[in-house]
Amino acid sequence: MNDEGLAGLTERLGVDIDPETLRLALTHRSYAFEQGGIPTNERLEFLGDSVLQLVATESLYSDNPDLPEGRLAKMRAAVVNTRALASVARRYDVGASLLLGKGEDATGGRDKDSILADTVEALIGACYVSCGPDTAFALVHRFIDPMLSDAVTLGAGMDFKTTLQEAAADLSLGTVRYEISGEGPAHARVFTAAAYTGDTVWGTGEGSSKKAAEAVAAEVAMRAISAAHPRYARRA
Repeated sequence: MNDEGLAGLTERLGVDIDPETLRLALTHRSYAFEQGGIPTNERLEFLGDSVLQLVATESLYSDNPDLPEGRLAKMRAAVVNTRALASVARRYDVGASLLLGKGEDATGGRDKDSILADTVEALIGACYVSCGPDTAFALVHRFIDPMLSDAVTLGAGMDFKTTLQEAAADLSLGTVRYEISGEGPAHARVFTAAAYTGDTVWGTGEGSSKKAAEAVAAEVAMRAISAAHPRYARRA
């Protein structure tokens, strides 16, 4: 990746990570192997995971003084997991900047949840090393604060498709179904999903796969249902 591509990512992230450390954070082991065994992002990932856990734990502890430990643990798990971190990566288009081996790239590695989640942790670690703890903590807050809010208001599960199904059943709205369409070339296809109960469209979403589009649609639908039925509270 050239310096222009690195600069574009740092601009989206809102932090000034030095290019060498940022490049390391984006170096997947498949690329490192093809390059003769150069260092990978795994050490930065290890560091970033600890920073992420600390910030999430401190935020939940401080912001929810009346919640017991078990509920806080569930809420933390809702934002410190592969699916949630992969959604953060997609929000900042991290996949476009990954350094992947040819085989991993050819099989969709740029949109693979596990790779995206690991890279987010590596980026947090890179920010900590390059910019210091205060900047790294601020970056983590930008990453996870919206999800922490969702964990409080929508329940700790944070699996929006499951949450939507449960809400629809609890409120007697009917069975949830998704209608999906796609457009674009095969290598860059974009899918759109609409989440229905009966004839009501509760939310729509886009993604690079049908599964990703359904997840976004379910999240939008869950927000709409929560707004329409304010007394509804999902049991965590």
